[in-house]
Amino acid sequence: MTSEQITTLHDILAASEKLVFFTGAGISVPSGIPDFRSADGLYMQKEFEGATPEEIISHTYFYRHPATFYRFYREKMLYPDARPNAAHKWIASLQSDTRRVSVVTQNIDGFHTEAGSETVYELHGTIHRNLCPLCGACYSLEEFLSNLDDDGIPRCPRDGKMLKPDVTLYEEPLDGETIDGAIDAIASADTMVIIGTSLVVYPAASFVRYFRGEHLILINKTPTDYDGMAEMALYEDVIDVVNALQNRI
Repeated sequence: MTSEQITTLHDILAASEKLVFFTGAGISVPSGIPDFRSADGLYMQKEFEGATPEEIISHTYFYRHPATFYRFYREKMLYPDARPNAAHKWIASLQSDTRRVSVVTQNIDGFHTEAGSETVYELHGTIHRNLCPLCGACYSLEEFLSNLDDDGIPRCPRDGKMLKPDVTLYEEPLDGETIDGAIDAIASADTMVIIGTSLVVYPAASFVRYFRGEHLILINKTPTDYDGMAEMALYEDVIDVVNALQNRI
């Protein structure tokens, strides 16, 4: 990362009127949440009670083995004490009366909203919404964790039905309304910044192809298959990039 690259990136962002950020697990690693595919990532974990992580976080496994699913979910995917980091806050700070900033994220941690971003499309849902399929009630993460039965399965306080986190598991489709909003934000943006994703999870990664704006920027620790499309690819920790931009100002 050179000073010239930071100056160029700073100037691009300053001149943009419709910004969209596309974020993956890498943006939340500095908050203490592991990613999926690095050496210490979720998918590199050993089998959990006889199943791989990818098997466990599937629609089929959830309904066949809910107790095991929820043990894995609580131990490996929930970090209730983690908080948004400087990158989430920096993105939120770019909003202004003259600049529209949208966020399309693959993450389920809710950090972009917590940091203050107003337009957020959570492609894979969020841990902060937990739904009862019988009565339709929606519970927060705190309520979810306080209503576990003896097997560690969350139950609706109203009717006792097993709750389901509003997160997209394998074998489940993405939410149509969220998809429409995300594609519209990407297609109408003049600048798109991709942060912390290897762009291998589909269909989410394919949304990048809807971008028709002027500037495509990638910030990721390792190369991606989309680097050739980008005006600039920075193989850096996003916090280092944010610090350099802020020091540049």
